[in-house]
Amino acid sequence: MAQAAEIIKAWPEESREAANAVIEKYGEPTESLPSQLIWHKPGPWKRIVATKAFFKHDFPAPHIDAIESFIDYRVPEDKFTPLAKFDGSVIVERTAGEVSARCHDEQANFLALNLMHDIVTGKKNVQEARDYYAKEFADYRRKEPTPYMEELHFTSDAGNTADPDERMLSDEDLKRAKEEGERKNAA
Repeated sequence: MAQAAEIIKAWPEESREAANAVIEKYGEPTESLPSQLIWHKPGPWKRIVATKAFFKHDFPAPHIDAIESFIDYRVPEDKFTPLAKFDGSVIVERTAGEVSARCHDEQANFLALNLMHDIVTGKKNVQEARDYYAKEFADYRRKEPTPYMEELHFTSDAGNTADPDERMLSDEDLKRAKEEGERKNAA
């Protein structure tokens, strides 16, 4: 496996800088590819992915998103839209039972996921979460206390969050569909 420092030499400065912060904190990644570095179970995370590609993001102020932190978490279906309205870099994977935040550093991902949890549990509505995000984002730069950027303020249920959904087609339905397809091809 190539050393992470060698891999990120070819990355744009923005993503290289973000990846370096993760390398400094968690050491060499578990997996290394030319386009991404992956750490499995670093600190409180299920995984962290640093990517060569980065995304420009203007909420709450212009920055780049290149570090994605994942947790096991089941989001109720009625909270998907509020979470999308809160922050486009909070990503819910219903089937996998994961939520991730993609930002420029781990601290911003703590902030986004803590606020995601507040929205899911009804502690904050979307606008309150956005306002709090902006306040704490600015407080971080002011060197003021930023409790939501320090750690997760909730525990995820590792391994109990996947949602495989409900089966709609029986084995018999699938067998009939296959037979119908074979008859059409034979005709």
